Amino acid sequence: MNSRRDFIKKTAFTGVGITLIPGLVYGNQRGENKLKIGLIGVGLRGTNHLNNLLLRDDVLITAICDIDAARIKIALDLLDKSGQKKPSVFGANDYDYKNLLDLKEVDAVIISTPWLWHTRMTKDAMLAGKYAGVEVSAANTMEECWDLVNTHEQTGTHMMILENVNYRRDIMAVLNMVKQNVFGELVHFRCGYQHDLRFVKFNDGKTAYGKGVEFGEKGISEAKWRTQHSLLRNADIYPTHGVGPIAVMDNINRGNRFMTLTSHATKSRGLHNYIVKNGGKDHPNAKLNFKLGDVVTSTIETANGETIIVTHDTNLPRPYSLGFRVQGTKGLWEVDGDRIYIEGKSKPHYWDKADDWLKKYDHPLWVKYGEHAMGAGHGGMDFFVINAFVESAKRNIAPPLDAYDAAAWSAITPLSELSIENNGEPQDFPDFTRGNWIKRKSYNWIKDTY
Repeated sequence: MNSRRDFIKKTAFTGVGITLIPGLVYGNQRGENKLKIGLIGVGLRGTNHLNNLLLRDDVLITAICDIDAARIKIALDLLDKSGQKKPSVFGANDYDYKNLLDLKEVDAVIISTPWLWHTRMTKDAMLAGKYAGVEVSAANTMEECWDLVNTHEQTGTHMMILENVNYRRDIMAVLNMVKQNVFGELVHFRCGYQHDLRFVKFNDGKTAYGKGVEFGEKGISEAKWRTQHSLLRNADIYPTHGVGPIAVMDNINRGNRFMTLTSHATKSRGLHNYIVKNGGKDHPNAKLNFKLGDVVTSTIETANGETIIVTHDTNLPRPYSLGFRVQGTKGLWEVDGDRIYIEGKSKPHYWDKADDWLKKYDHPLWVKYGEHAMGAGHGGMDFFVINAFVESAKRNIAPPLDAYDAAAWSAITPLSELSIENNGEPQDFPDFTRGNWIKRKSYNWIKDTY
């Protein structure tokens, strides 16, 4: 930890942010002053962001907001230990964040709150002229998707969806391979969010870890709000971890776009069975009818003729996987099984170990800074996503993952809900770029600017 802190503080590290951003043509630089950041939400995720920000000497945490007094205390203790001045504190009620946004001492905000607050807080931040970073998913409804785009265009203020999986080491290596045409012309992708979250969705803090059966007012942490979505919605409610990296590889919103989506959902059994097993068949929650199908499968067609299969699977027992597959005319990579096949390079009809290829094509940023990213959270991904946000906000320029990306990726949720309700009927994606996807340039994720 100390070596990583020293590296960040002593090294001219701005090139990492610039590497993931196109030319500096979208705004005015803020100058050499430190970026003043307000944190809206300092729960587990917000505290992770705070820890990474405290390692930098180019930012100041000037304000924090959370309605949970216990989380405020944790954040203040971390700030005190770091030697930073006590920030302004907000949390009197659900809307006290608006008072944070009124502060002149805040240039940018990071929003790490329950999903239903993401869009309204991001919109309010842009209206207040604050550069906004928002956790995933960025929006829940189609109206919210348009709110992000319209507010960005109305105000000229930027927002970044903090999709950290775009910065995962293997993903960036495969992106490197895609850009170097190793897989040939791209044809098909698979991805998703496949993660047993039953212990997250039911936790009252009183029973053994992973054995609680309470949520809502009786739940703790994400169980307070996340489980309610499974109760009320039948949709891919968390699509961006999977589709975000694929969208970048496939140049979505930058020469390509999502066109149509069809979705289907299985029956719902996982959460009910979990409650019965851990709380008994007579527990009140065992009588609830959870609407979310245990496995939701969506197929997306793109303007350039690729297909993308996206899977949501969080309510059944299973190991973790985002299920990535990248397939082109020359070969393919599959994350499950750690396997890759490249025609003319691999033994015909036999898989190669993916690790050998990923090491060869390791992204330049991970080659240079990987050892310093370790410990930043999620295997180092959080190191890079926060750096991209800070460097973009310091210069007040478009981030690598912008409002149009946030809208397009998040739109999978309402579109999948409509498709499932209508027996898999295809749904059209709005063109959030209003035709500009044809001429928008891809970000240069590969070139090293040092």
